Amino acid sequence: MTLYHGSNVEFSAVDLAKSKDKRDFGKGFYLTTLKSQAESWAIRMYNRYGFEDSYVYEFELTITDDLRMKQFSGLTEEWLKFIAENRIKGGIQHNFDLVQGPVANDDTRETISYYIDGIYRVEEALRRLEYKLPNDQISIHTEKALSQLILTRKEIYVK
Repeated sequence: MTLYHGSNVEFSAVDLAKSKDKRDFGKGFYLTTLKSQAESWAIRMYNRYGFEDSYVYEFELTITDDLRMKQFSGLTEEWLKFIAENRIKGGIQHNFDLVQGPVANDDTRETISYYIDGIYRVEEALRRLEYKLPNDQISIHTEKALSQLILTRKEIYVK
């Protein structure tokens, strides 16, 4: 599986210890199947945090039978509750090596915040989210899964 990662940081190896906390699927290394989405992430990180350049990384991931993987097929109640728990508690609130599903991006962040704060019930949050066009993300949470990820290309991305 070919995956992409956008960043404002140049690196040659993934370090899970440097992952940001309170993310959709928990603390981990996030990728996407969409190069355009990685490019967007690279620009967003550069604009938010600066540094010298923005980068788009290409990886190959081999999913083996011994990896514990959770897949969300869409914007479901289970997905919403999973994200809320990871964002509220931080760390990793599950025992999966990898998680794949829609991104709670800038278009969905407000709705998810209102759900977490109890302003929206599940049904209202999902109704509001159904018209958004989420992208996809795959997060890696363990060294076991990381060992199946190979960096195949790195490019400086300039918009």
